[in-house]
Amino acid sequence: MADQKHARAVRVDRDDDVALLLDPVAAGGVVRFDEGAVVAREDVAKGHKIAVRAVATGAPVRRYRAAFGVATADIAAGAHVHVHNVRTALSGEDAYRYAPALSPLAEARAEPGFAGYVRADGSVATRNEIWVLPTVGCVGRLGERIAAQAGPRHAGRVDGVHAFNHPFGCSQLGDDLNRTGAILAALACNPNAGGVVLLGLGCESNQLDAMLDRLPADVLARVRMVRAQASADEFAEAMAAVDTLAEAAQAERQPVPLSALRLGVKCGGSDSMSGLTANPLIGRMTDRVAAAGGTVLMTEIPEIFGAERLLMARCADEAVFDRLVEVTNRFKRYFLDHGEPVSENPSPGNIAGGITTLEEKSLGAVQKGGVAVVTDVLDYGAPVRMSGLSVVDGPGNDAVSTTALAAAGATLTLFSTGRGTPLGSPVPTMKIATNRDLATRKGGWIDFDASVALDEGQEKAADALLARIVAVASGEPARNEVNEERAIGIWKSGVTL
Repeated sequence: MADQKHARAVRVDRDDDVALLLDPVAAGGVVRFDEGAVVAREDVAKGHKIAVRAVATGAPVRRYRAAFGVATADIAAGAHVHVHNVRTALSGEDAYRYAPALSPLAEARAEPGFAGYVRADGSVATRNEIWVLPTVGCVGRLGERIAAQAGPRHAGRVDGVHAFNHPFGCSQLGDDLNRTGAILAALACNPNAGGVVLLGLGCESNQLDAMLDRLPADVLARVRMVRAQASADEFAEAMAAVDTLAEAAQAERQPVPLSALRLGVKCGGSDSMSGLTANPLIGRMTDRVAAAGGTVLMTEIPEIFGAERLLMARCADEAVFDRLVEVTNRFKRYFLDHGEPVSENPSPGNIAGGITTLEEKSLGAVQKGGVAVVTDVLDYGAPVRMSGLSVVDGPGNDAVSTTALAAAGATLTLFSTGRGTPLGSPVPTMKIATNRDLATRKGGWIDFDASVALDEGQEKAADALLARIVAVASGEPARNEVNEERAIGIWKSGVTL
């Protein structure tokens, strides 16, 4: 630890027991926060928490205006607050009471629109691509070879040709198999897919005909299928299918309002800055898109545990509340049935970044939802049904959750990160850095540095981020597209035969 005699810190609310260090501090150094100061009792790293008042053993410890854990020892003012002296208070399923506390809706304003592709069903895409979707992992590499050759061949017709390999589709049973079919069919319905090649093997459990039965008529019109075992030359047949689709999918961008955007919101590789910079900034995007009449999708159900009541209080009605309770407790039961505690989070990287408990992680994560009304709760693999903020059932795993957002219909996703990740999903996946160090070190991964909100304020930063969103929605490549980082993850829940 450097000999830091003075350090800055930020406290979200005056009732919070901790402040977050913006600089490292050595023992004996003075930490200044909003209207106060405290002397550090020990070395504390940047991005970690320091107590601004004493907390007794067994008492709740507060950040974000809420308890994020329980003190396991007496904590003196100036002490480092982390996993050594705070534990989670989460246990299992909870009983919830419908107690709506809707915030005033964000005021609608004249928002910038974007240039998108208007589909026949009225949805609007941010990309016009051909997607190759294997029904089973056995033909996943075949799909990748098809996309690699077809992409350059159709560069002038569509925005790209992409294949999404995965290891599933066979040796699955029941609901587990059904989930695989549902998520792949839902991806085929994403507006960004101007054409889809469903690539099957022939003997797999996830049969092509069953996949086709899941698709509405308007989507079937832009789908071609290839059964590899039944084809004399499956590669040539699939290439011909891409050629046909690319010709038919040619389209021009048109000016559309912000209400046409379907925005996914996600966090991964979080640190203690996530809930201070990037996630509140994404929350402002949620509010502005929802206020404009657009659609926002959020997921990661295990990463709302401890903060779920904040979302439940914003449910549009009791039916939506009941659905969110059902999904939340079902996910907790999923953990318990596998012999795991519901609080088995945060990750080692989260802890190194200063996050202490799942409650703290969740209190930061739910800020991506802004103050928008929760208008719907969707099952995993189900398509979006209405505008406003929808919560999608799904885990926190980055690949699985970003795929779930795309399957629900997101055409662009905002992904906040404090530790960094290059991962991308089928749609443009804009990485929002929580801190300047990450944005500087990994500029090739990052689309926007949310730490500017600390210097310039959230409102100015929000205007700048919205301008970047509009540019990417209009065709400017996100960093994951530049880096050719596109992947899907499927949530497997059953046995493997």
